Amino acid sequence: MTVQLERHPALPRFRAGPTGSVLPLTGLVILLAGGFLPLLDFFIVNVALPTMNVTLHASAPMLQLVVAGYGVAYALMLVVGGRLGDAIGRRRLFIIGVAGFTISSLLCGLAPSIGALVALRVVQGLSAAMSQPQVLATIHATLEGHRRSRAIGLYASMGGVAASVGQLFGGALVQANIAGLSWRPIFLVNVPVGIAVLALSRRFLPATKSPEPAGVDRLGTTLIGIALVALLVPLTEGRALGWPAWTWILFALAPLAAVAAVYVERRLERRGGAPLIAPSLVRLPSMWRGLTLAIPFFVGFGAFMFVFALAVQDGLGYSPLRSGLALAPMTAAFLAGSLLAPRLVSRFGGRVITVAMASEAVVLVTLAVQVMRQWPHIGTFSMSPELVVGGFAQAVTLVTLFRTVLADVPHRLSGIGSGVLVTVQQAALALGVASLGSLYLSVVGQDPARAFGLIFLAEAALFGAVALGGWLLLGSRRTASPNAEQVAVEM
Repeated sequence: MTVQLERHPALPRFRAGPTGSVLPLTGLVILLAGGFLPLLDFFIVNVALPTMNVTLHASAPMLQLVVAGYGVAYALMLVVGGRLGDAIGRRRLFIIGVAGFTISSLLCGLAPSIGALVALRVVQGLSAAMSQPQVLATIHATLEGHRRSRAIGLYASMGGVAASVGQLFGGALVQANIAGLSWRPIFLVNVPVGIAVLALSRRFLPATKSPEPAGVDRLGTTLIGIALVALLVPLTEGRALGWPAWTWILFALAPLAAVAAVYVERRLERRGGAPLIAPSLVRLPSMWRGLTLAIPFFVGFGAFMFVFALAVQDGLGYSPLRSGLALAPMTAAFLAGSLLAPRLVSRFGGRVITVAMASEAVVLVTLAVQVMRQWPHIGTFSMSPELVVGGFAQAVTLVTLFRTVLADVPHRLSGIGSGVLVTVQQAALALGVASLGSLYLSVVGQDPARAFGLIFLAEAALFGAVALGGWLLLGSRRTASPNAEQVAVEM
């Protein structure tokens, strides 16, 4: 599945986009650096959670909120950030977002308590939601043809690199215990990068905005936020607190808020407004098919990253660095899969998701059996063969999903479509941490091996469902045009 972009046979090195502005190579690097930090931060924190538990005396649910709170804030405000950038200027809001992210990263690194850290992580997520949409929007506004597609391809690869490298890099920082700061450098490392991005942004980034910016959907945003919070907070806190009455009240509120949000979004669109998530966009065949598969995929992926770091450190006694090294084979396979995925999709279409996710499901069942039989005598690289297959399968699926979702989205709405997709992605990652993370924590005290294996089996079921859904919904479906060059547009 590809988005069709018009062929430009003789493009200059950087061709101006629709706004007439030109994005230089240095500007593209600055944009990608500013966009990489928020993606890295979602995953880098996982490997530091056991150390935070010791130094901040944190409960397991609070550790989940360190991850999920960031993801929910990021997901909820992402589309809002895109619209604000369209209205007041993308460069301006990019600078505001990076400044907020840099300051909140510094404060996270200095957080005196777990409660303060959770609150600051929410601020980090809100700041990321301001800067991140401007990356893709600026690329779309200032580049065309091959240069645009290549820039978007680089942007697409950042997510996979951040997910894979984050835990290895985070483990190295925690293990180094720089100046006795323990886990704090995983946040402090953002500060010099953020300052460099801020110092160069005004000089090298063109100032662009939309000639017809959409308004901010306050009511829709509020209702979707209520639905997410009402679902995720009791999932993370309920087990540890013994499921008090307020958790069940929130559970009941979540579907009510979701239904109300759907009603409000439909009414707003019928009146010619700009809803946060446009129902007509979601109804596009590629969009609803892709999102149907993306939700269980990202739930399983988010849970895997969270649980793996906890299980190998708390259960197997791995150091943070060793924990990151255990995932190094998966990292290498993920990068290889990201590079090969476009060719595989071009040749085999949507069926690659079925093959990749069926393989991943088999791998996770194998890992579950291995863990339960060999625990706790599991070497650093004893799971490597399975992780290599799994990393490659996840990368192929990730790239294919992004291409699938955007395949039918009109080019003029590609930024909005990408925003909807990333919103769903971040919300599903947070849901995975909250749901399967809670399942793991509820069992690990009784039998660590069983808890780890149980999560692998649950993830195998999710990925098996994605494989089946890929076969039923996508098959070999493609997007083609006789008068255009097929260029993969991914995130």
